[in-house]
Amino acid sequence: MGSLKRTSNLYIGLALLVALVALGVAQNVLEKRAEAQEKTAAQAPRFEVDPLWPKPLPNHWLLGSAIGVSIDDQDHVWIIHRSSATLGNNEKGLEMNPPTSECCAGAPPVLEFDAAGNLLRHWGGPGEGYEWPDSNHGITVDYKGNVWVGGNGGPDEHVLKFTKDGKFLMQAGKKGARPGPPARGRRGGAADPDAVATGAGAPTYLANSNDPNNFGRVAKIFVDPKTNEAYLGDGYLNKRVAVIDADTGKMKRFWGAYGNKPDDTDPGPYKPDAPLDQQFRSPVHCAQLANDGMLYVCDRVNDRIQVFTADGKFVKEMIIAKRTLNAGSVWDIAFSKDAQQRYLYVTDGVNEKVHILMRDSLQEITNFGDGGRQPGQFYGVHSIAVDSKGNIYTTETYEGKRVQKFVYKGLGSVTKQTQGVLWPSR
Repeated sequence: MGSLKRTSNLYIGLALLVALVALGVAQNVLEKRAEAQEKTAAQAPRFEVDPLWPKPLPNHWLLGSAIGVSIDDQDHVWIIHRSSATLGNNEKGLEMNPPTSECCAGAPPVLEFDAAGNLLRHWGGPGEGYEWPDSNHGITVDYKGNVWVGGNGGPDEHVLKFTKDGKFLMQAGKKGARPGPPARGRRGGAADPDAVATGAGAPTYLANSNDPNNFGRVAKIFVDPKTNEAYLGDGYLNKRVAVIDADTGKMKRFWGAYGNKPDDTDPGPYKPDAPLDQQFRSPVHCAQLANDGMLYVCDRVNDRIQVFTADGKFVKEMIIAKRTLNAGSVWDIAFSKDAQQRYLYVTDGVNEKVHILMRDSLQEITNFGDGGRQPGQFYGVHSIAVDSKGNIYTTETYEGKRVQKFVYKGLGSVTKQTQGVLWPSR
């Protein structure tokens, strides 16, 4: 009897040993599989918001709707905003006559910050020799250190170029070049809330996307250092990409969606399930050239990116958040700072996020952000730029009225399609 019991215990022990060995082998296999999956998982840039950037402005200054950001070769951050024109009377008490409070006033439209968030230079507004836009829109510091400004106000059919100190250099196009009949009521310059309203009785302005001399409410400019050509997202009235000589302003070429000849016919409301538009909608919100010569165009209300060669040959397109209505999903574009520019960042001021795409395939791999006014959240996230370290800067229009910095934290495996608010980990 004792012998049988010992034999039984031996078998039980052997069974337990086999089970433990099998469990260990299985665990090892699972761990190796997890490691392999992590190695092969999609990689994406990681960011955290810097809630203390930039530093407070002097002189009781406030930002208005912020509608442009650019990084220069010193990693200085340039923004343009609409200042007092977009501030309520209760916000700009120092500007009232008489002043109604000890605070505040709109800051000058053009602001330059260093990497630490200190304000370095400030200027902008009407002056001699040029026509400041009714509603400035977009800012670009080119490879020569020149500062370009567009505009999406009613008569804004031109672009301006200045030195970093605000000295006027050139105007291309003429303000108010194509007046039409008086407006019967209040209307915007485009079918979205970012358009600037025109009062009843004021002249409307006519689109002409085939005009070789003037533009139609330019949203953004990019200057190619290889050719000294400026690419214009033209714009809130016209529906084209326009390319000019960056020194003379002379038109060199232009095109519409798919490389077609532009057509200003009103396409009616955007319908997500309708056949794809063969023309751009207003606004054509950006035209950004990558290092490899591919041009990425924001067809904002059509919820799409179109890609072209530098001479306007259509290459491919991608729809982003197809069912987004109102002001659309594709607001601005920037590239990651690796040599291949592997990643594409797309601001989406309706869904309140930044989409991160693989640039070669245009497939979205993740996104971040959420609606709100706390750091890392967005209200009308509008423009985007990337510094040499890979940090992202965004501006917010409408009532967002701010610029935010997102610190680059390296590459990591994608664990969530939607990351939400990128609050600092510590």
